Amino acid sequence: MENKIPDFSGKWKMKSSANFEELLKALGVNVFVRKIAVAAASSPAVEITQQGESLSIKTSTNIRTTFVSFTVGQSFNETTVDGRPCMSFPAWASQSKISCEQTLQKGEGPKTAWTRQLTNDGELILTMTAGNVICTRVYERE
Repeated sequence: MENKIPDFSGKWKMKSSANFEELLKALGVNVFVRKIAVAAASSPAVEITQQGESLSIKTSTNIRTTFVSFTVGQSFNETTVDGRPCMSFPAWASQSKISCEQTLQKGEGPKTAWTRQLTNDGELILTMTAGNVICTRVYERE
């Protein structure tokens, strides 16, 4: 691959979020848990370390910290936003965008996926989908 791999590494703070509660609703998260999750997730701190196509992403909120580590092009175990175990497959959707399909390991639920994309002006855009609901969160480097 001739293309230079984009550098996602750094500390990121969220500057906008759209449809997060709707995403949780689409996943069947109850209203009480949803309100707590939305409040907790209103200002997540994201730290990404990257070596080549291998990324580690730590997301910290007041309530919990999640950690995920993967290599683009290799399946890995992850949990969905609502905490269900799934098998995820990240792939390059474009030169600056990783797209990841998630497959639930058991049970039923809407199809879930996420993408992370670096924009030309240095923002990181995270999209999460559940069925036909799309949540978009925009981050900037600290």
